[in-house]
Amino acid sequence: MRLLTHNMLSSNIKGVTNGFPLRIEVEKVIEKEVDFNIDFLRNMFAKIEWKALAEASRTMGYSELPDAESSMTLMSFFASSTSA
Repeated sequence: MRLLTHNMLSSNIKGVTNGFPLRIEVEKVIEKEVDFNIDFLRNMFAKIEWKALAEASRTMGYSELPDAESSMTLMSFFASSTSA
């Protein structure tokens, strides 16, 4: 499952008071390269719950995302991602 998809999911089970974020239990991580689409990411950032994304990212073994979202952090991230 993609982490962006995970960030949009919540539990609808009756009686659950806080169904977001869903907990991830990792058995195996498979990385799949996709084309970098900066316009898609710019549109998605408005919808993302950043803290949940950062926590899920660390659960998957990636520590690059900062704990808090900031426009400067995003600019730095985009700059480093596009130069790679």
